[in-house]
Amino acid sequence: MKIFLNKLLPESGMQLLSDNNIDLIIPDNPELSQEAWLHYCQQADAILNVGKNNFDAAFFDHCPNVKAIALYSVGYDHVDLTEATKRKIPVGNTPDVLSRATSDTAFLLMQSVARRASFNFRRIPNGEWNPTFDPTANLGQELYGKTLGIYGLGRIGLHLAQTAKNAFGMEIIYHNRHQNQAAEKTVNARYVSFEELITQSDVISVHANYTEDQHELFNAAVFRQMKPTAIFINTARGGFHNEQDLYNAIVQGYIWGAGMDVTNPEPMNPSSPLLDLSTVCIFPHIGSATTEARNGMARVAATNIIAFVNGEKMPFAVNNAVYEAI
Repeated sequence: MKIFLNKLLPESGMQLLSDNNIDLIIPDNPELSQEAWLHYCQQADAILNVGKNNFDAAFFDHCPNVKAIALYSVGYDHVDLTEATKRKIPVGNTPDVLSRATSDTAFLLMQSVARRASFNFRRIPNGEWNPTFDPTANLGQELYGKTLGIYGLGRIGLHLAQTAKNAFGMEIIYHNRHQNQAAEKTVNARYVSFEELITQSDVISVHANYTEDQHELFNAAVFRQMKPTAIFINTARGGFHNEQDLYNAIVQGYIWGAGMDVTNPEPMNPSSPLLDLSTVCIFPHIGSATTEARNGMARVAATNIIAFVNGEKMPFAVNNAVYEAI
């Protein structure tokens, strides 16, 4: 059984695949054209995918031999799960192992925006460090005792809530499709409507799974309802926010600023005016970029593939209904 791996995994994952004698197809050049990508996929029984390659109906039509997909990611919005399930193709992801790394990124962005950290760092190489003390210059804001609103209080959101509560004594409110009573007990979180979330939060952090019906949910109309001191954080998917509306909201004073590890579009246009704002901090999608998280993701992705090769259920399948249909 041949497994197509489009990019090498961190060593822990590669070793696990080797120890289990997984027959891998690995391209010499990982930067593949669409034609080359499909050519490799057509040779494989399953795919261990690194990156945002699309798995839609057209892909499955071109590659009818593919019987399973293991993703090196926790997100799976680039996979048509309905189509995969209909074709009895299990899809696995890598949950949990990157939760702390991603929540830490959101926490870092919160502080960076609140204190204008990246802007003030850039002032130094630009020769803008004025030795004369000005008590009104470059002022930020403190987060102690303020309200953190989490859109999507799952694993990552809960880690952020715990950190924010322990570090700054922040009050936690959240909005989900369904209440998370276990998380409520853990951090004394309060479930609120979406309208309450955007009007009551000092910081709003997005941690939900992205779906098309939430496309640019955070837009001009939403930003106008937020506090003028509010900070918008997005480490989930860029599709959650409208970038032009976000820029306008900051410069017009509807909100304080924004911190993002994901952008819309992605990669971000290097000439985006958002990059010039003093209360904006943007990372190039590095939320899971720790040695611990990336190795953990590699082991989980490899475990999903090994289970498939051995005729077992993927332990981290996101479409378990496929097994009920088999």
